[in-house]
Amino acid sequence: MTTTTTVRQRPAAVILTPAAEARIAALMAKAPEGAIGVKLSTPRRGCSGLAYSVDYVSEANAFDERIETPGGTFFIDGGSVLYLVGSTMDWVEDDFTAGFVFNNPNAKGSCGCGESFTV
Repeated sequence: MTTTTTVRQRPAAVILTPAAEARIAALMAKAPEGAIGVKLSTPRRGCSGLAYSVDYVSEANAFDERIETPGGTFFIDGGSVLYLVGSTMDWVEDDFTAGFVFNNPNAKGSCGCGESFTV
């Protein structure tokens, strides 16, 4: 008797909209030398406790999630994944602001200015 094991690809922790992927591509097009991708993390900051931070990364960490996009590699900090699972990341530009916007089903609250969130 032979058993066949099929490995199912795990869904990404964060869903990137086409606008977010395009912004990652634009960031990688002008990335500093040595940058291998863009990384999302949730450092402790702000009134509510956690904030979203997007930075260039020059070294891959074995515990980070990795999402391949058409414009480059997008990393999610391994310590932040549990706070972000199921989130959608979008890039929004209007006459007054431009930035990444997160729809995070894990967030239980946020500060008044929208700088930080709590889970």
